[in-house]
Amino acid sequence: MGRPWRPVLASATKCCAAEDAAVAPDGLARCRPQQSELSRRLASFRRLSSLANSPASATMAAASDGSKDGSTNGETPAAAGEMAGPLQLHSFGVSELRGVTHDFSASFLLGEGGFGAVYKGYVDAGMRPGLAAQAVAVKQLNAAGFQGHREWLAEVIFLGQFRHPHLVRLLGYCCEDEERLLVYEFMPRGSLENHLFRRISATLPWGTRIKVAIGAAKGLAFLHAAATPVIYRDFKASNILLDSEFTAKLSDFGLAKMGPEGEDTHVTTRVMGTHGYAAPEYVQTGHLNVKSDVYSFGVVLLELLTGRRAMEHVRGRSAHAEQQVKLVDWTRPYLSGGSRRLRCIMDQRLAGHYSVKGARAVAQLAVQCTAPQPRDRPRMAAVVEALERLQGLKDMAVSVGLWPANAPVAGRNAISAKIRAEVKGAGAGVGSRRRSASSKLP
Repeated sequence: MGRPWRPVLASATKCCAAEDAAVAPDGLARCRPQQSELSRRLASFRRLSSLANSPASATMAAASDGSKDGSTNGETPAAAGEMAGPLQLHSFGVSELRGVTHDFSASFLLGEGGFGAVYKGYVDAGMRPGLAAQAVAVKQLNAAGFQGHREWLAEVIFLGQFRHPHLVRLLGYCCEDEERLLVYEFMPRGSLENHLFRRISATLPWGTRIKVAIGAAKGLAFLHAAATPVIYRDFKASNILLDSEFTAKLSDFGLAKMGPEGEDTHVTTRVMGTHGYAAPEYVQTGHLNVKSDVYSFGVVLLELLTGRRAMEHVRGRSAHAEQQVKLVDWTRPYLSGGSRRLRCIMDQRLAGHYSVKGARAVAQLAVQCTAPQPRDRPRMAAVVEALERLQGLKDMAVSVGLWPANAPVAGRNAISAKIRAEVKGAGAGVGSRRRSASSKLP
């Protein structure tokens, strides 16, 4: 039995004063930055006279040399993706960004996160040489929030160095007085989280879910394949953005870290991330490596299968009692019991329009990615290859008789009594000790 979740207090790691320590809504410790802290750290950004001197630049240079020799650290060229030197990042003024967002109007608000609010805006072709007219997303740091200059600087460093079809493109930044803003390409489809969990959105078809999984996996594989691997550390559905063609791109690099070098197997850092996605060994020890990202990817695979969040609120025996259950723990008994058991946890909004073979393969891949021991998890390059083999499968559950064609739909948890009986019979011995999927979750 693993140890219970115990967030590491910021005061215990001496990263900030005890009075500044706070616990974010996701249950993990944060240091609430002070205004004066932003001013003190401004010098660190000014020392980056060129992004070529950043830690990420060494990674880029070494990776570029490796690609010239035909070596990509075990990755195929397609998996490794495209690398480039320091990109042209535009420096914007606060007044300019106020103009493109209509003074940060609430009607242009796209969403809010741990970093701050994100607004939609429009830039003109004449605003900067080489900058095309386009829609942009402007992220504004909340100085009283749980992230600060360090996370803002990490975004500039990493996204200013890396270019890949499955990483969101950073166009520029603003560093003026106490203001910290970032300007990205606009992703019209929003986040994967919105498509999976918001009732107002249309259900993502099975083929689109596989496409999103492949794109996100390629983004992680690209980061892990660098000469000095980059650990994303906050891989989750809300950080996977979708363009108009549902191409997945990773965003929010504020928590990214350079991985271990030489004979080191991990780096040790403060435990940060999102409850439910973070790997157990990282939560318990603070030891972080690329396999920590693989675990988080496995959790997102489970979300794509089930339409459930990484952490679910479950009704207890009392009508007012609720508890949180990790999706990894709840789904595990159903992932290796064959197609009929797996059917009990599949997203009901798919209504059986998913590949039976593909769902089984994704379930097994999720089991491997969320293995308790990091050494038992696959590398992201292998995950990409496994997912790409699942494209175009036509054996839909509703067509091959593994989903009742006339099953009544009474919400995401609608599972017929016939299916429950089949599952109970198939899982004799272990199934009798488990309640059905629909009775476990609200």
